[in-house]
Amino acid sequence: MERVMNVGRSCILLTIGGKNIMLDCGMHMGYNDERRFPDFTYITKIEKLTEHLDCVIISHFHLDHCGALLYMSEMVGYDGLIYTTIPTKAICPILLEDYRKVTVERKGEQNFFTPEMIKTCMKKVVPVTLHQTLQVDDELEIKAYYAGHVLGAAMFHVKVGQQSFLYTAPLPQPVLSRVTVIWSRFVRFYLVTVFVSPATTEVRHRDHSFGPVLNLVFALGRAQELCILLEAYWDRMNLKVPIYFSLGLTEKANHYYKLFVTWTSQKIKETFVQRNMFEFKHIKAFDRAYIENPGPMVVFATPGMLHAGLSLQIFKKWASHDLNMVATSTIAALIICR
Repeated sequence: MERVMNVGRSCILLTIGGKNIMLDCGMHMGYNDERRFPDFTYITKIEKLTEHLDCVIISHFHLDHCGALLYMSEMVGYDGLIYTTIPTKAICPILLEDYRKVTVERKGEQNFFTPEMIKTCMKKVVPVTLHQTLQVDDELEIKAYYAGHVLGAAMFHVKVGQQSFLYTAPLPQPVLSRVTVIWSRFVRFYLVTVFVSPATTEVRHRDHSFGPVLNLVFALGRAQELCILLEAYWDRMNLKVPIYFSLGLTEKANHYYKLFVTWTSQKIKETFVQRNMFEFKHIKAFDRAYIENPGPMVVFATPGMLHAGLSLQIFKKWASHDLNMVATSTIAALIICR
């Protein structure tokens, strides 16, 4: 069974108790025109956007959930506050600057974001710690809980009077997560009015591969989890098949995962005292020349949605060979030549 979903431009406007809450403000990586950003004219065509929003919440740092922040704040003109966790606020500017460089310096697009716009936008972001109750106004309060999707990803409990809802990033992943069923317990305990969670891409493929495996990942989050899993598996099985990851954002991501190790799972935190689990011995930097190498290998490449960049280049080269595999899950990445 195969299920393919179109991921991007996550932006939900929810009205509760007379309050308008925007949940995430993402972009669609598959477009290069106005379609890449949410159409805010659905909210208002004449008046200032700020007047129609009581709160903006960002669940995590992936561009399909935060990539339109600059457009909304610096071009559309939203000047209200934006709430997210401390790691998300720290990592968001890195992804936004990388996206800006690709769009302006490589693609040559004019009248786009500037580095100053990123700094101005980030000044509007209020960092939130876990279990901290923030009173947005006299009636509206928010509280963040650990989600585990990626570093700093959070569930937000939003309460207006006697009404409330829980919004979360996509559900937790096994390695970086400290919890797996907290959201269901939370819903039962607080009796929230609504539970909101975005869906993400999941593509299932055949069970065996005797050639290279292209693993589609986001540079931050999924790549780190898969690297940890494969490191342990390669050690246990004494495998010699090479593992590579593309350079760039992944290196920066490792720095932030080390910096915010307390936001990872209990196992990683306990192991960190003896060994940094983000220092990989089996996983090496990928060179584009390796695309021509014969035999099995596992390659982590971005972007995860296969719309451009290195992942698309590798896919075009390997797709015509029956023995090769494209993977978007941990299990598929582990099924290689034995």
